[in-house]
Amino acid sequence: MGTNDNGVTILMAEDDDGHATLVRERFESVGVNNPVIRFKDGTETWNFLSGSGAGLETGSGYLLLLDIRMPGLDGIEVLRRVKKDPRLKNMPVIMLTTTDDPKEIATCYELGCNNYLIKPVEFEKFAEVIKRLGLFLMIVKVSKLKAG
Repeated sequence: MGTNDNGVTILMAEDDDGHATLVRERFESVGVNNPVIRFKDGTETWNFLSGSGAGLETGSGYLLLLDIRMPGLDGIEVLRRVKKDPRLKNMPVIMLTTTDDPKEIATCYELGCNNYLIKPVEFEKFAEVIKRLGLFLMIVKVSKLKAG
C-alpha cells in the first residue's frame, strides 16, 4: 500500500504516553501513514499552532487530535482558540477523550469540533475508533493553511 497521507500532518495533543502510542499504532495498522507531531499538553499545542516556535507551515494541511483532560491549557480551551483564529479556524479538529459528559460534548460541537471520540478503556473498541478515524482521514479533504 502506498503512503496515504494526502499531505496532511496529524497534530496530536495527548498527555498520556500509552494513549499516544496506541493512536500511532492503530493509524499504522489501518494504513494511515501521515506524519504525526505529538504534544504533551495544551500549552505546547497552542504554542505550536500560534506560531511561537517552529510552528505551522503555510501551504500544509493539518488535522488536530485533541485530548480534553491535559495539564496547563485543556483541550476545550485549545479548541476555542483554534476556532477563533482566522488562520486556524478551518483546520479539522477531532476531540479524543475519555469523558462522555454530554455537556462537554455539546460544548465541543458548539465551539466547532468536527468529531468527538470517546476513548474506550477496552483496547479493541479504541482500535475500532482509531480505525474509523483512519478511514475518516483518508476521505476528509483538509484545507491547506493560507499565508497570514
